[in-house]
Amino acid sequence: MAPGSDSLRPREECGVCGIFGHKDAAKLTYFGLYALQHRGQESAGIAVSDGKNIVEHKAMGLVSEVFSEDNLQKLTGNMAVGHVRYSTTGSSNIINAQPFTATHQGETTCVAHNGNLVNIRALRQELENQGSIFQSTMDSEVVVHLLARHKHLGLEKAIAETVSQIKGAYSILLMNHDHLVAIRDPQGFRPLCLGKLSNGKGAYIVASETCALDLVEAEYIRDVEPGEVVIINKKGLHSFFPQPKEKHSFCIFEHVYFARPDSDIFGFNVYESRKRMGEILARECAIDADFVMPFPDSGNYAAIGYSQASGLPLEMGMIRNHYVGRTFIQPSQSMREFTVRVKLNPVRSFLRGKRVIIVEDSVIRGTTGKSRVRSLRAAGVKEIHMLVSCPPTRHPCYYGIDFPSSSQLIASGNTIEEIRDYLGLDSLYYLSLDGLVEATGRDRDTFCLACFDNIYPVAPDLDFSKESLERG
Repeated sequence: MAPGSDSLRPREECGVCGIFGHKDAAKLTYFGLYALQHRGQESAGIAVSDGKNIVEHKAMGLVSEVFSEDNLQKLTGNMAVGHVRYSTTGSSNIINAQPFTATHQGETTCVAHNGNLVNIRALRQELENQGSIFQSTMDSEVVVHLLARHKHLGLEKAIAETVSQIKGAYSILLMNHDHLVAIRDPQGFRPLCLGKLSNGKGAYIVASETCALDLVEAEYIRDVEPGEVVIINKKGLHSFFPQPKEKHSFCIFEHVYFARPDSDIFGFNVYESRKRMGEILARECAIDADFVMPFPDSGNYAAIGYSQASGLPLEMGMIRNHYVGRTFIQPSQSMREFTVRVKLNPVRSFLRGKRVIIVEDSVIRGTTGKSRVRSLRAAGVKEIHMLVSCPPTRHPCYYGIDFPSSSQLIASGNTIEEIRDYLGLDSLYYLSLDGLVEATGRDRDTFCLACFDNIYPVAPDLDFSKESLERG
């Protein structure tokens, strides 16, 4: 998330993309990462193999800032893995940028990881006690060390041993000189999909979201199944399941906020599910108002659904400045309101005297929402009602979303009425949990809902934070 933008929104760890069997593997990976930029804006990287050598380029910044025609030309080979990162384990610096690449006994392995390992501190301590030396402070490096320790077993057994030791959320791409491997945790917390490239015989793509497949005109084959390991090499594609099947725990926040609306996630289109959230909001909470509006771009699609179901017109009462870059200068404390106004500005003459329904996708800390509501009041809005297209977020996430501790979540320890008053609203309503699940088109027991109901599918390390490995 860019400095100066809505830095108090929830943020996820990263997106991954891999290409096998195409002469322009690095460039296709670049475009795949471009499609996945919303999943992480801190760093980007691509590693490529020509069957003999692996080279990489990674740096801090957006995909468009990290890569140029010149450095992409140097990434030659028919297999590549790429990564865009937002840090949830390990600080934001170049040491922790991915793919993470290491060479052991003459074999180079690259890892790109989306998710969070919940047993990372114990695993890392055990490996360090056995002589492992870590180069970074991110959980993904543990995977490389475990693979190296089991290398003598062969690739498949080494992977099986590795995944038997890691716990938590992981959608991982591995690459060595001649294999591309996709691994998804048994609960399936994070999405991962498989596609076939139309202009290359035996050419495949694996990516976090289907929008990456669309951009490179690949045919969607299927999702990588929870607990599945997919191995792609010159002989083709095969897969196996090294662990017992577990109850699925798909992250429902992918549908609420993270995934691009043009992606299909967990078997359902995100655009459609967000519209349905708005439709169900209209069913659950009818409000007499002049029109419905989102704060661009967070609540756009739920607002469309609410408008269509309620019959109220949809308007864009706030205009977004799309040219706020990563280098926007942070204002001093006395000028804090500029962080809101530089990105969103109300259409004052249109809003004056109106009764407005704001549709938001989530309210995490509430600070940004408070500032935006204040700007609407200053524009002369008569009534402000907010509808949120998910339930109150009361509990932290340990599986790859940078939710803070419960004490920093506004819905933890505050009633709906207290949140309403803090934000300066006339009314506030959250979508019910049943309504949210209904909007996704899946059964409730297939989702992880821990941030709403405090039921964690995999026991987390409750004392862990993203800086834990820096502290030792």
